[in-house]
Amino acid sequence: MERERLGSRLGFILLSAGCAIGVGNVWKFPYMAGQYGGGAFVLIYLIFLFILGLPVMVMEFSLGRASQASPVKLYQKLEKPGQKWHFHGYGALVANFLLMMFYSSVTGWILYYFVSFLKGDMTGITNEASVKLFDNMLANPTVMVGFMAIVVVLGFLILSFGLQKGVERVTKYMMIALLGLMILLAVHSFTLDGAKEGLSFYLKPDLSKINGNVIVGAMNQSFFTLSLGIGSMAIFGSYIGKERSLMGESLNILILDTFVAVTAGLIIFPACFTFDVEPGAGPGLLFVAMAKVFNNMSGGRWWGSLFFLFMFFAAMSTILAVFENILACVRELTGWGRKKTSLICGAAMLVLALPCALGYNLWSDFHPFTSSSTVLDLEDFLVSNCFLPLGALCYVLFCVSRYGWGFDNFIAEANAGKGMKLKRWMRPYLTYVLPVAILALFIIGIFTFKFADDFTLWGQVKALLA
Repeated sequence: MERERLGSRLGFILLSAGCAIGVGNVWKFPYMAGQYGGGAFVLIYLIFLFILGLPVMVMEFSLGRASQASPVKLYQKLEKPGQKWHFHGYGALVANFLLMMFYSSVTGWILYYFVSFLKGDMTGITNEASVKLFDNMLANPTVMVGFMAIVVVLGFLILSFGLQKGVERVTKYMMIALLGLMILLAVHSFTLDGAKEGLSFYLKPDLSKINGNVIVGAMNQSFFTLSLGIGSMAIFGSYIGKERSLMGESLNILILDTFVAVTAGLIIFPACFTFDVEPGAGPGLLFVAMAKVFNNMSGGRWWGSLFFLFMFFAAMSTILAVFENILACVRELTGWGRKKTSLICGAAMLVLALPCALGYNLWSDFHPFTSSSTVLDLEDFLVSNCFLPLGALCYVLFCVSRYGWGFDNFIAEANAGKGMKLKRWMRPYLTYVLPVAILALFIIGIFTFKFADDFTLWGQVKALLA
């Protein structure tokens, strides 16, 4: 099967950035910044983004470009005879499916809110009615499954047209529209009465607020925002040539990803301080709190429509990128054509995504952790706390260890072409510090995850030791 290629460098940057840019940037990052003290969290986040996220991204791109294969096959191309690294490739495919099983539902929520604002259903409703609307959406299986299905069908339909004519072309226009909408919304937020107070909270670091929780939260968000560890970047590395070095390309993608996350905060926090919305409102900040903001804003119907349209574009950019990863893996395993694989994978995803879509209504009696937890919480825990850090650790160890691909092979591939290069003096950091940091992320994520309202694994360990 002939390897497909992206049509341009811009397409590669926008497609890779689109994979990184998603709900984690425009939903999770602002509410975490609100919960962890604003500017202090942003400062620590940016530091970890460059010392943790950047090198792992370079490694994923290097593995993809060197192997010219999907995550499920790249190890077979690069590992030594008799080695078992390729088992992680199958785990990466499972993780991609698992991620999309709940991500497609969340993207459906965003689409539902865009349609609701556009139709005027949100205009003039009270704050209590706004909360009730969100709860009613979750409790309605027809709405939940219907909007999830629209997202899945749209995603695989676009993929069926090909890499360049489908994924690359649509993502280019979508990302340009996304950036334009963000700038428009941010400029509008600067004109609000609470803009000065909101921007001060968000951009002026209060170093006294930095504590262990802020550091751990920023470390986790800086790593997980890039979706590293499941081959999402490796697949796009396999679609490009060796004209440009991968350090410079990764840095461009990281800057674009950071721009979107930071700009999301520039939109949200001035609005929060203008309309007396708690910036640390948590996950509900986007759907419930921002609905309140737009209901109190002149022309709120249209500003709300634009806001959730930009959110939908951000989420769909990740959907298309991860669906492409799944498609490439399945095609290499089966030898099927793109259209046939799109049809079969689309049908499989519709079935696999049902538990999450039904987890708030027909299957709401299933509580994997706490009495209020859902299927989404279980799937998110497996991806975010297990597959992502362990997958990234596999990629790092494979790149730097003599029992894997080896550091010399990795740095030669990463530095091939024009642009910024990795330096050999970085080897101790990449070989020893980076794997330990990722392992620490995994351990912290497991031990601090709340399995119940008052139950964490670390809390139980301390109770046993007491």
